[in-house]
Amino acid sequence: RVPLNTGVPFQFHEDGFLVLEHFFTAEECDGMRDQIQSVIAEMEVPPHCRTEFSTKEKEQLQAQGSSDYFLTSGDKIRFFFEKGVLDEKGNFLIPKEKSISKIGHALHAHDPVFKQITHSSKVQELGRKLGLESPVVVQSMYIFKVQRYPVPLVSVTPHQDATFLYTEPLGRVLGFWIALEDATLENGCLWFIPGSHTSGITRRMVRASPGTSTCVEFIGSDPTYEDNRFIPVPISKGGLILIHGEVVHKSKLNTSELSRHAFTFHVMEAKGTSWSKENWLQPTPELPFPSLYT
Repeated sequence: RVPLNTGVPFQFHEDGFLVLEHFFTAEECDGMRDQIQSVIAEMEVPPHCRTEFSTKEKEQLQAQGSSDYFLTSGDKIRFFFEKGVLDEKGNFLIPKEKSISKIGHALHAHDPVFKQITHSSKVQELGRKLGLESPVVVQSMYIFKVQRYPVPLVSVTPHQDATFLYTEPLGRVLGFWIALEDATLENGCLWFIPGSHTSGITRRMVRASPGTSTCVEFIGSDPTYEDNRFIPVPISKGGLILIHGEVVHKSKLNTSELSRHAFTFHVMEAKGTSWSKENWLQPTPELPFPSLYT
């Protein structure tokens, strides 16, 4: 945990993540939370589009991979739901504002509040301190991590972002994770394996071949990560965690009575980088990846 005026800390290169407390103000965080409530209030989701979000491989393939709704969400604002909150007909079993897992994947492009945050002067300044020459924003998500309910809510299994956002060479994707509320051990803060960003990746999620039953498939496999290698990274409201694309991280179930809202977006250094055409997420004519510095 370092002051903001120290340039690029060695700790980020060493650990693969960096905590910057109080990067955003409480007012900015509250503005994002208020805005997402407005988005939810206007949400109309056709039953056939009510896709549940899951990070377990088989459930990912069933819930996301079989749905065009997920695959074509890169340039839109779409809604993904917790496991077990919908009945067989796609009706909500609990209030809809408690049922959403995340909203993605182009809030940074289509919503004025999140666009302003993503391209804010302090984010741009941080990008320059990190040595990013031609960074582009590839996706954004609002993550709810709601408090426990009478249904089992999802935890996020250990993963590397580059599994889903693959580039050649590796090391060109960076996550910006903003805590809109205090993230604690009880409500599901992030956990990291320090230094795990130096060993590459062993698994990729790619677009499936035409004619297969799912839209995406996994190639390779993840190793089993020992629990004692992870360290918890609680962070206060307004804090920012920088996440290297290959660092292994996870979050546990929210066992508290409190939510753990976060806004996160991913940036790619475009200079000298090839974005894989096999990635589920692709730039479109309607939304080429926008420059971070505009």
